[in-house]
Amino acid sequence: MEKKIKGSNERTESEDPSPRCVLEIPATSSSEEECLDWKKRYRVALGVADGLSYLHNDCPRRIIHRDIKASNILLSQDYEAQISDFGLAKWLPENWPHHIVFPIEGTFGYLAPEYFMHGIVDEKTDVFAFGVLLLEIITGRRAVDTASRQSIVMWAKPLLEKSSVEEIVDPKLANEFDETEMKRVMQTASMCIHHVAAMRPDINRVCS
Repeated sequence: MEKKIKGSNERTESEDPSPRCVLEIPATSSSEEECLDWKKRYRVALGVADGLSYLHNDCPRRIIHRDIKASNILLSQDYEAQISDFGLAKWLPENWPHHIVFPIEGTFGYLAPEYFMHGIVDEKTDVFAFGVLLLEIITGRRAVDTASRQSIVMWAKPLLEKSSVEEIVDPKLANEFDETEMKRVMQTASMCIHHVAAMRPDINRVCS
């Protein structure tokens, strides 16, 4: 069975996380009972950040996942996030600043610019994808709109720059969210999707 990394204070690794479901975007459905409220979404965001911190900092060798996306996040019964599918993952030796990887693999919409254009892979590759995931959690939109093919990054950047909570937040949340938490996640997403890798925070800064 493939390994799955569980985001928790214990930062443990589990082969059988008993997932409830895969994180789905949009994070709501036509049924109010199935809507992921903000409390659950925020818990998922924190769990993924914690799982990435384990991969980047606490493993014997640094692991770059390379395919952080909604469908690779499993949710337990209590909505604890668990990172799965390590088919594209790369070990990064301690003294290597990055890998150069070809061919380019991953999921369109989540690929960092330096990876998509030059094949450069390091922790900031995952941080960019995590920023895209945060945008999905905030907005309920997919990484790439199926009709217009517009990326969520291009759509969201102008709204993030003017801190427009009302325009960017998923309307299905019906304004039922902690505004301080929402602004914090918006700010984090904005930093994580910076087009310059060096300007993105490392995952420990995100978790702090």
